[in-house]
Amino acid sequence: MIQSLFFDLDGTLTDPFEGIANSIEHALRRMDKPLPERDLLRTFIGPPLIPSFRAYLGMTEEEAEAALAYYREYFSVRGLFENTPYPGIADMLGALREAGFVLSVATSKPEPFAVRILEHFGLAAYFDEIGGASLDQSRVTKGDVIRALGGRLAAKRGVTPEEVFREAAMIGDRMHDAAGAAECGIPAYGVLWGYGSREELERAGCRAVFGTPGALAAYFAAIQPQT
Repeated sequence: MIQSLFFDLDGTLTDPFEGIANSIEHALRRMDKPLPERDLLRTFIGPPLIPSFRAYLGMTEEEAEAALAYYREYFSVRGLFENTPYPGIADMLGALREAGFVLSVATSKPEPFAVRILEHFGLAAYFDEIGGASLDQSRVTKGDVIRALGGRLAAKRGVTPEEVFREAAMIGDRMHDAAGAAECGIPAYGVLWGYGSREELERAGCRAVFGTPGALAAYFAAIQPQT
């Protein structure tokens, strides 16, 4: 029986493209590097940034770390609010809470930024926990975030992380969400209103893929947890 739902943030709850793209372009200007086509910057939504700077922009590790610092100059002040909740998200979250699910966020975005974004858009109150990456890069991958989140929920409930994970599922728009879920032994479900395709999500092992927030809420309402 699934009782806890872990949600990705970028591409799942909100569309962050404008803020992420502007922050990357700010970093590249600070480093006197050419700006790529904006479509390339869509690939940065989901995975951790340092590997993305290296993979998609050919940076060295040292350059990628510098780019991350410049990225945060812009993102921490303006970029995090250049963001839009997807239509129907608040209704979906409200329906899932009403059905008895415990909702949390598991994002590769630094946790302080995730909290500020969700509070800004009035979504934070739907979640028992908001888990994200650490600013010092000690917790970066989706698997790292899910493990830490499971530990926090376990401590709050007085159970083990294994007990939390036995009743949990991960919901996200990219293969990285499914990969992190698999590392922690929990099922993954995909959404199509973000940045991943059905093919990507199914290949990554998602048990089901949803086209709208309403369809996701209806699916889980049909397996309403015991309360």
